[in-house]
Amino acid sequence: MPKSTQFRALPQAAILPTVAVLLASMASPSFAKALSFEVLYNFTDGADGGSPYSGLLADNAGNLYGTTGYGGGDNLGVVFKLAPDGTETVLHSFTGGQAGGSPVAGLIQDPTGNLYGTTGGNGDAASVVFELAPDGTYTVLHDFTNGSDGGFPNGSLLLDKKGNLYGTGVYGGAYGNGVVFELAPNGAETVLYSFSGGNDGGSPYCNVIRDKAGNLYGTASAGGADGAGVVFELAPNGAYTVLHSFTNAYDGGTPFAGLIMDKAGDLYGTAALGGAYGYGAVFKIAPGGAFTTLYYFTGGNDGGNPESNLTLDGAGNLYGTTLFGGADDNGVAFKLAPDGTETVLHGFTGGDDGGLTTSNLIKDPGQAGGYLYGTATLGGADGYGVVFKVKK
Repeated sequence: MPKSTQFRALPQAAILPTVAVLLASMASPSFAKALSFEVLYNFTDGADGGSPYSGLLADNAGNLYGTTGYGGGDNLGVVFKLAPDGTETVLHSFTGGQAGGSPVAGLIQDPTGNLYGTTGGNGDAASVVFELAPDGTYTVLHDFTNGSDGGFPNGSLLLDKKGNLYGTGVYGGAYGNGVVFELAPNGAETVLYSFSGGNDGGSPYCNVIRDKAGNLYGTASAGGADGAGVVFELAPNGAYTVLHSFTNAYDGGTPFAGLIMDKAGDLYGTAALGGAYGYGAVFKIAPGGAFTTLYYFTGGNDGGNPESNLTLDGAGNLYGTTLFGGADDNGVAFKLAPDGTETVLHGFTGGDDGGLTTSNLIKDPGQAGGYLYGTATLGGADGYGVVFKVKK
């Protein structure tokens, strides 16, 4: 088997969604034309890292930051920085044990340049929340027990103005079906909500977002009235509301990605399964609770099984990626216009351009030209994933 098409085991926190879409995906390869696409970096699975599962973070100087699930000194992943000239710097190499390892989530940054992230963990490494200072000092802020405090944080974090961090754990909690947590600057963790796995949902793989009133929003991949996941709102007083319970029919089902919110308070997200063709959907929820499906993926040249967060531009266009579908069934980067028209920006081949992407797409504020940036987990020159840019 060529190196560029090798498949490798995912970290434990990422394996459930990928298995679910693998079982559900029977798409036939179809043609997809790239408008403009460039690989910025090829991972070797050596000291530089390998197999990035998350999206990227950009600073105002045009540097990109991310994580890989493998590679590094102990093959437990790295935190990396990619300069505009393509030079990669490993900021931290995970060592396992209580220091954590095998990250699947992306990074966030505070105003002083500290990076924050999570590790999914595996048999050799704990699930943790970490801080990485500009001078390279690595600090574990919380080590999950997979008990009442939660476990296996798969989504990126949210930072408020007071320095509190918010996130989700796929497992643990009072009922073993995941949690929403808050982590204070002193490291004290508070479980804000424990999922029961019933009508309220369970197994949240996503990040959470926060509105001006302090309400948190996210998705749970399981549970709900039909067992196909939910969209939820969690108020500052702890009141929990299911905004939508998926049926795995025309509305979609099994949402692994988080949500984004526009200025009007509309929520947008993706469902990995369900929809008119069974390959997932893009949806919108208005502030009053009205649910609208904006696009159904066919699993063909338009893509299928989206697991990434969406990105919204000023004109109302949505951007994202799918895990499968496209010319070689290795996923696509797509644009969805306000009128529901989908444009495939790039169809991944699984070869030198990468493949199997669960990355969201971000705009790099340090670069001009209308490009979006992301990662692909597989493919590239050495078969261990890439950092890419694609024209909007």
